[in-house]
Amino acid sequence: VQLQASGGGLVQAGGSLRLACVAPRAILSTFSPLEMAWHRRAPGQERELVAKITNDRRTMYADSVKGRFTISRDNGKKTVYLSMNNLGPEDTAVYYCSARSMSGADSWGQGTQVTVSS
Repeated sequence: VQLQASGGGLVQAGGSLRLACVAPRAILSTFSPLEMAWHRRAPGQERELVAKITNDRRTMYADSVKGRFTISRDNGKKTVYLSMNNLGPEDTAVYYCSARSMSGADSWGQGTQVTVSS
């Protein structure tokens, strides 16, 4: 599955951003079953799972973003979103979206940079 992420940028601490990840070539029947997720990699750190949403819209979040980030999906638009509020410098990272099929195959989008200034 080809994925395209967007929405990153520079924001001041306390601000908000919404990331989007679209699967432009997917059709509804192939996108809907996918488990979608957002990950991030900060400079000098390992990649970490930020949030994921299953095909039946169950969500999970890393402890570091609970209460601030919300993952959602619009299957009709073949898009998954990550709404990020109350951003802090510790959220600065390259954010990646991923898709996992029912067979367990993973696809990754290109990253989108999020920079939070203090």
